[in-house]
Amino acid sequence: MRQTLKIDDMRYLATGAWILGTGGGGSPYVPQLTMRAFCEKGGSVDLIDPQDLGDDDLVAVVSTMGAPLVFVERMTDPDFAMKPLRLMEAYLGRRFSAVMAIEVGGANSFQPLLIAAATGLPVVDADAMGRAYPMLQMTSFAIADLVNFPQVVADVRDNETLIGRAESWTWMEQIRRKICVEFGSIATTCQAPRTGAEIKAHAIHGTISKAIGLGREVFRARAVHGDVIDAIIEETGANALFAGKVVDVQRRTEGGYLRGTVRIQGMGEDRDSTLEVAFQNEFTVAWRDGEVLVTTPDLICILETENGEAVGTESLRYGQRVSVLALPAPAIHRTPKGLQHVGPRAFGHDLDFKTVFPLQGDVQ
Repeated sequence: MRQTLKIDDMRYLATGAWILGTGGGGSPYVPQLTMRAFCEKGGSVDLIDPQDLGDDDLVAVVSTMGAPLVFVERMTDPDFAMKPLRLMEAYLGRRFSAVMAIEVGGANSFQPLLIAAATGLPVVDADAMGRAYPMLQMTSFAIADLVNFPQVVADVRDNETLIGRAESWTWMEQIRRKICVEFGSIATTCQAPRTGAEIKAHAIHGTISKAIGLGREVFRARAVHGDVIDAIIEETGANALFAGKVVDVQRRTEGGYLRGTVRIQGMGEDRDSTLEVAFQNEFTVAWRDGEVLVTTPDLICILETENGEAVGTESLRYGQRVSVLALPAPAIHRTPKGLQHVGPRAFGHDLDFKTVFPLQGDVQ
């Protein structure tokens, strides 16, 4: 099934993907404006179902990588987004049939749309994370042990690097991250090319349309002056964790990541408690009064209480009134193999996975 995205879909996607970014992925609002302008001039982008891919079709999986603080200063444009794809095509000697986001969270949800606008390629309604994560080995393709090479990393100048081979997904991430730091902690990428058969078997399907639907519900609730947080909970099956005011933020850019913690003093029913949330680009673990409340891979989302706007790790500030929600992770992340890749220990926390959702046999 092929769907032509409309102008309003761009703003819905930006809002929904910002929530699914769990604090990371970069703000989607500048690329959203670029895409809206493209549509207003008569351009169009088609979204296709993964099941409509031919098994031998070649799909470009694309992203921007780096530290979210840097994204604020240098957002991706179509030319910057397309550089790695063109180098990959030259290396392979083949053209891509479609383009797909590595993650649906934040600005990376728009990366394939920018390329589609410049090339006419359709965008696959899927990604490899179902949210935002900071590292390559946290994709569904890595969990499935697919081949991790070749990969291309490019910057806004005239630097393009093709990595022909890496021993593992972790090694590929380490190599790319070193290059990204040298590029100024922001780069565009084209991941290892995937076949249509691999996308159908191992990608997380329907995530672009999911983000659009979530954003549409947020705009609907705002238009009728409803409770936007309740609307998000109803749309996603989220669990309300905490409400309060940001009283402290500690963060640093290190090794191409934005790392730190935020402390939230409770208000209303939570007024006698404090929530602390750790992040590495994205939010990873939440402690209530010193006790672990929830961990990755559950999606920990911090939203402005009044309007439901997502708060990125780079834009946390003292005095913000926020609501903290947890959204259920894709099933693949809750398997024993998935938790090795995206559980709290994958981020350096000596903790077992803790969820606020019922376990359904996916965690052993």
